[in-house]
Amino acid sequence: MAVKLLVDSASDIDLSEAKEFGAELLSMRITFEDGEYLDGVDLSRTRFFEKLIESAELPRTSQINPFEFEQAFEKLTADGSEVVAITISSKLSGTYKSASQAAEKFGGRVRVVDSLNASTGERLLFLRALQLQGEGKTAEEIAAELDSCKHRICLLAVLDTLVYLRKGGRISSLTAFAGEMLSIKPVIGIVDGEVKMAGKALGSKKSNNLLTKLIKEKGVDYSMPFGVMWSGADDAMLKKYIDDSRILWADHTQSLPAYMIGSTIGTHIGPGAIGVAFFSENK
Repeated sequence: MAVKLLVDSASDIDLSEAKEFGAELLSMRITFEDGEYLDGVDLSRTRFFEKLIESAELPRTSQINPFEFEQAFEKLTADGSEVVAITISSKLSGTYKSASQAAEKFGGRVRVVDSLNASTGERLLFLRALQLQGEGKTAEEIAAELDSCKHRICLLAVLDTLVYLRKGGRISSLTAFAGEMLSIKPVIGIVDGEVKMAGKALGSKKSNNLLTKLIKEKGVDYSMPFGVMWSGADDAMLKKYIDDSRILWADHTQSLPAYMIGSTIGTHIGPGAIGVAFFSENK
């Protein structure tokens, strides 16, 4: 029995990539002052950041509703196939709940996995699912493996600005102002499905060093998918970080996968962020 994969756009996988992977993509909706957009379909990641910078207010993101999942599951199972659906962390969105509610109508033919992650972290779990699908694993086996290994995914990012955390109400205006004046660069991570502060440093060089230190502490499992990421249209800071941290990757890959952060995380961290995502050896 064939197994098909579904993923939501909080993974920063867009429609063209999903088609290349042979997977189904469901998109979050993003509302700016000028209207609503489908993430990864009629709003590219580059255009998202252009609009984010232009907008005085943060955009709103809407979870995918149960009906959208039900329609997708009906289409994917129509030929007798089973489905493994991977969603953004249930602690960041109600999308997982919507998918689980819709899956109940399909008598076990649809399995929903809460990634406990987002952005490149969710993407890596999807890439692992793609590997397992290629190995001929059943839907039950794929879902079980994903539920096991997802706890080892680490996503860490250095932010260039505190402005968007302030706009989103996650830090106070005073804290943001003081941080900007002192050139404080926070390092955030996704821990147990939630965005949390992992550390902070003065200036880009020290923050990048802190990022590398945290990666070494976790230990990268190079046998699993991994990659670096950036936010905004300019990836110059990411290229510099890759060069500065080449000791981490040089012996393990000739071409380090790099992904552009999308709307789900990008709304709150803004442009200029760089980060890494990987499966940890030590977690």
